[in-house]
Amino acid sequence: MSESSAHAAGTHDAQSGKERRNVFARIALFVRQVVGELRKVVTPTRSELVNYTIVVIVFVAVAMLFVTALDYLVGRGVFWLFGA
Repeated sequence: MSESSAHAAGTHDAQSGKERRNVFARIALFVRQVVGELRKVVTPTRSELVNYTIVVIVFVAVAMLFVTALDYLVGRGVFWLFGA
């Protein structure tokens, strides 16, 4: 039986040979896995949150300066090339 016909039959998983679960069992497994991953999440402390916020603001400001400089240089180059 080919891989595509095994999936079409819906009786076995072609890769692992296990019996395929019904849709509700797969949804329940997904929810259990999501809850398990969410339990691993650690909420940052206030000082960590402030530090992360400052780092993001500084990075965005640097990126804005870089893009602004590139825009200015390209604009000057276009005006030089084609005239104003």
